[in-house]
Amino acid sequence: MGPACPVQQGPWLSRVHRPRCTFPSMARTRSTSDRRRGLGVSASRRRGAKHLIEALRPRLRVALTTHVNADGDGSGSEVSLWYLLQQVGITASIVNPTPFPNRYRFLLEGIEQADRSKDAVKELQRADLIVVLDIADLGRLGHLGRVVADAKAPVACIDHHLSDGTLPPGPRLVDAAACATGELVYDLARVAGWDIDRQVARGIYVALLTDTGGFRFSNTSSRTLRVASDLLDRGLSAEQVYHDVYASESEGKIRMLAEVLQTLVVEPDHRLAWVTVPPGALERHGIEADELEGVVEFARSVRGVTMAILFRELANGRIKVSFRSVGDLDVAALAEQFGGGGHRRAAGASLPGTLPDVQDLVLAAARSVARP
Repeated sequence: MGPACPVQQGPWLSRVHRPRCTFPSMARTRSTSDRRRGLGVSASRRRGAKHLIEALRPRLRVALTTHVNADGDGSGSEVSLWYLLQQVGITASIVNPTPFPNRYRFLLEGIEQADRSKDAVKELQRADLIVVLDIADLGRLGHLGRVVADAKAPVACIDHHLSDGTLPPGPRLVDAAACATGELVYDLARVAGWDIDRQVARGIYVALLTDTGGFRFSNTSSRTLRVASDLLDRGLSAEQVYHDVYASESEGKIRMLAEVLQTLVVEPDHRLAWVTVPPGALERHGIEADELEGVVEFARSVRGVTMAILFRELANGRIKVSFRSVGDLDVAALAEQFGGGGHRRAAGASLPGTLPDVQDLVLAAARSVARP
């Protein structure tokens, strides 16, 4: 019997030998049941998953990476994919441009050696395959962007953002309809017939939980909840994951939040609210940048607000701007004006300039599109 799917040709296969494309028979027999349960994988995702699986074979060295200041989706997806690759004899390492977030470090308990971010450049240079998760643009990889661009290995991408991308050629599993990159990792595992054990399920669940705002945001679909249900059926405790992600904040995070909320400005005429991370606040309270995740949601939660913005200074002198919206307001289009991007209701950009100058520029643009 021949291979279960055709092998895609392309320049990115130059360093990855053509493997036999074999999928466990149970992956095929499960498909009808999956469709009945609302867990079937779409044709386009299935094609993308198969192309990526074709690039994988035992004894390959694979480097997994995501954007600077990784969030729950990037972190959870990386860890889950690391566990999945171990099942098929592939040596994988997590190599991020910034340290693995303290908030999600519980995902690495027992596999601390998987995080090779301190040796990221070396790991990327000797990888047989690079997999970039949760982004498609080299610019979001920080100082590793140039290393990935110059790499001889093919560069695969698993992502759910609206972007044409600037990554080098390689397999693509990309769908903006997915609630999180973690959902695509779940589909990859289903297509390949890999075992979604408790450790894999936990990383994917964290990805879904955080990118949907606790299953509250508009990207939460009925399929999102069905996938989450399937993950819980694999032995996860929803309460424990919630505690690990949301109920284990440092004292510094709470004090920093109080300081940021003191900067809240609400403009009712434009249904706009914005906050600023005061210069030096992270250092004063001894916290990492990843602990700012979710702070902008407090501004978005103000009654009547349709757009919320968070400003903060980066170590490289640029200003990071995070956009959130309510309803049909497209903040991804707004972010694109400043070289950024993201989702319709959650996007971001990084701009050069002083904090006051960037605020004036961005707020002027926001007021022009915010609903009166």
